[in-house]
Amino acid sequence: MKVIKITAKGDLKQRLISFGIMKEVELEVLEHAPAKSTIEIKVGKMRLALRAEEAKLIEVDKI
Repeated sequence: MKVIKITAKGDLKQRLISFGIMKEVELEVLEHAPAKSTIEIKVGKMRLALRAEEAKLIEVDKI
């Protein structure tokens, strides 16, 4: 998947950018938690766990 837009604001947006999540970056969804409250993604060589509410603020397009 490729990031199209980040709709998060303020500190959350800065935190996502510091993790390398920004426009045009490719990421991969690895796993959903059983209750789907968190999502594990891979950005470059880094693996991250995001809350579902945070992940919804990242618009992606399948490639």
